[in-house]
Amino acid sequence: MDVWINGEFVSDEDAQVSAFDAGFQHGIGIFETMVARNGRVFRVNQHMNRLLDSAETLMLTDRLHAEPLITAVHHALEHNKQTDARIRLTLTGGNLNALRSTGEGPSDPTILIVVQPPTEYPESFFTKGVSVLLAPGRLNPWQFTAGHKTLDYWNRIAALQGAASVGAGEALWLTPEAKIASGSVSNIFLISGGTLITPPARGEQLKGELVPPVLPGITRRAIIELAQRAGIAVKEGLPSLEDVMGADEVFLTNSSWHVLPVTGLGLTVKADTSESENETELRHHTIADGEVGNTTADLRAALLELIEQETSEAMPL
Repeated sequence: MDVWINGEFVSDEDAQVSAFDAGFQHGIGIFETMVARNGRVFRVNQHMNRLLDSAETLMLTDRLHAEPLITAVHHALEHNKQTDARIRLTLTGGNLNALRSTGEGPSDPTILIVVQPPTEYPESFFTKGVSVLLAPGRLNPWQFTAGHKTLDYWNRIAALQGAASVGAGEALWLTPEAKIASGSVSNIFLISGGTLITPPARGEQLKGELVPPVLPGITRRAIIELAQRAGIAVKEGLPSLEDVMGADEVFLTNSSWHVLPVTGLGLTVKADTSESENETELRHHTIADGEVGNTTADLRAALLELIEQETSEAMPL
């Protein structure tokens, strides 16, 4: 496999970045994960616009343009002879050793594009759903990078690994007010009383409100569009844990899973049989009847059809 790095294709085994790269030294960088079907990337323009918006807002760089990046992504796809793929574009602050005495930033960012086969998941994930846990922490809406897809994923990955260690598929993050914001690597949706509910994402807040620590997911936006086309009422709001537990249906979205049904929630509670106040146990709460809901299944099918349609109709660059 060859990767595209700073304008050139090199073997993944030979790909190198500077020891002084800002991503390696300080985790300064952002990334996009995209899905390709039929040799085309689903909604690549939205991915690039989100990347460049973050790059400018976070003062990483304001000198990049979407079209050359889109061309590079498709060249990487074609070069690796992939039609269906998972693509990651990583953008870092570049070589910190290039800092000049004036204090100006690096002259060039590091850009890396990696094309791999799509991640395969057990079919039971989508026919039976998964359970989720609560992450051991809170998202910070006051953080400079809130709602951006940065390289600072240590807390999220640790929470995801913790969930996987007990058989759960994702970890849900709370806001400081104990409202559900998102998963570690996903956006969350609830269906309650026929209404589709999802937390507001960065850029959707009212004037004067804090920036939500929620990524404006590309798949999330597609699901909202599909729901509206189907006549499903859509509401943006931060649900409580009780809202999730009492929902008719719950599902998660990202570019790899597309739509992942959630049929259970694991809660850490004080152990009934323990003599120590510090001992806990994991209890399972079933969401609704524990089955994948009809609306969730319909929206997943509609999304897969939309991806097929848009990537089939896309004209080559």
